Amino acid sequence: MPMTCSEHRAASVSMQKFQVEIIRSRRRTMCLQIMPDLRVVVRAPIRMAQYRVDEFVQEKSAWINKHLELAKARRQNALPPLSIEQKNQLKTDAKAYLSDCTAKYAAVMNVTYSGIRLGFQRTRWGSCSSKGMLSFNCLLMLCPPQVRDYVVVHELSHRKEMNHSARFWAIVERYIPDYKLCRKWLRTNGQALMNP
Repeated sequence: MPMTCSEHRAASVSMQKFQVEIIRSRRRTMCLQIMPDLRVVVRAPIRMAQYRVDEFVQEKSAWINKHLELAKARRQNALPPLSIEQKNQLKTDAKAYLSDCTAKYAAVMNVTYSGIRLGFQRTRWGSCSSKGMLSFNCLLMLCPPQVRDYVVVHELSHRKEMNHSARFWAIVERYIPDYKLCRKWLRTNGQALMNP
């Protein structure tokens, strides 16, 4: 019997070695998410039969188990929470390093920017506004120097291409030839740094 809810309603089912939370909403397809707190979430259409949801989870069980193990490993390798003193020192270091690095690459790339903001974002290493304001995560100071430089060049490249098109990546590669290795490093290690 389909669930009768206007927007969404959550339900939990126990399958395999993990608990699954089902969230139904006005959508056409199913998707699967491993949340930072290790919850397994299936998003499904409101009127989709429960047996189809169960089949979907069963088909994806190997993928779920693999990614749950990866998520658990990331949590175990996460840094302990930073003290106020450590955060202040990181911010001081970031201000010096990233200001110099951004000015250097901006000159080489022949781009301008309106300013730099520093913070401790939970999901982003950097961003670039349409007005040229660059934001950087102070936790970049825990990354290798080439990774920091990659993030700076990535954001400055948005001053020429406000997208992630092939043209954008060609600009990044011109100044950071091994940018793919830097991206891989962030994918592998970034979450542990951002979510201690």
